[in-house]
Amino acid sequence: MNDVSLREKSIVMIGFMGVGKTTIGKAVAKRLYRDFIDIDEEIEKKFNMPTSDIFKQYGEKTFRETEKEIIIQSCKQKLKIISVGGGAFLQEEIRNACLSDCIVFFLDLSWDNWKERISLLIDSRPVLQGKNIEQIEELFNERQPIYSEHHSRVSTDNLVVDEVADYIAEALKTAWDIHEPNAG
Repeated sequence: MNDVSLREKSIVMIGFMGVGKTTIGKAVAKRLYRDFIDIDEEIEKKFNMPTSDIFKQYGEKTFRETEKEIIIQSCKQKLKIISVGGGAFLQEEIRNACLSDCIVFFLDLSWDNWKERISLLIDSRPVLQGKNIEQIEELFNERQPIYSEHHSRVSTDNLVVDEVADYIAEALKTAWDIHEPNAG
């Protein structure tokens, strides 16, 4: 895959569940005229049921296997914006595929800001089911180190979707101009 120019590489959004990977990813895709792929949505399409039902019926292991397959496939595509689930980067193969074939943006939201979204997230996220706020905070902190492998970190605290999307689109355009000044 090394023959893919920086400009053509797909962009991957990572971060904890509910930080806005899908919403921001869609906004960036619009700005860069690219297709958007939501990995969780692709998994749901494959099983024809919501993520929470896949977890209940098939278990997390089956979900993670399918997730890996779809992400590795998606990373090989050019010119996409890809949002991966909050737990995807737990798998080394997924991390490696994303980091070598794509440009990875870590959407970093602080616990205090994330906590304010919890009521919107709790019902739809199987990983949060049956956990109290302390256990969720523990999971949040536990997962932070897996997001440390990325190409660019964007702190999204107190920013609206458009501000984050503008920042990412501009950062990419700048990088493309520096690394491939005469392309396009």
